[in-house]
Amino acid sequence: MPRRRAARRGYWTDLTETQWAVIAPLVPDAMPGGRPRKASSRELVNAILYALRAGCSWRLLPADLPPWQTVYYYLQRWRREGVWARIHHLVLMNDRERAGREASPTAAVIDSQSVRTADQRGACEATTPRRRSPVASATS
Repeated sequence: MPRRRAARRGYWTDLTETQWAVIAPLVPDAMPGGRPRKASSRELVNAILYALRAGCSWRLLPADLPPWQTVYYYLQRWRREGVWARIHHLVLMNDRERAGREASPTAAVIDSQSVRTADQRGACEATTPRRRSPVASATS
């Protein structure tokens, strides 16, 4: 007997209508051909956000979300395709504009280490014991 899905309840990690409207154009639709997708793009994004925010194992996703294998597959696929980077960039630019700043930053700060550590060898030699040569340990 097939497993019946529980009615979908709302989680606090779910996207609002406004949030979804912003990122929906960046989330790719199902590819034509092949097996049709059972879960909508929005449900997949909501399930990914739930798993990442809750910090739970993929196998412990609630039963009313899409199967964990499907959710994990789309997380990795969209990462490879750069979907998450584009979403992050868009949300960052929108947030900067909302705060009354320019969308793209005009300056950047690069911090470098002021103490050189490549020349310091003491810690490595002090913790690594020297090996005895095979000749010295040979018994005759």
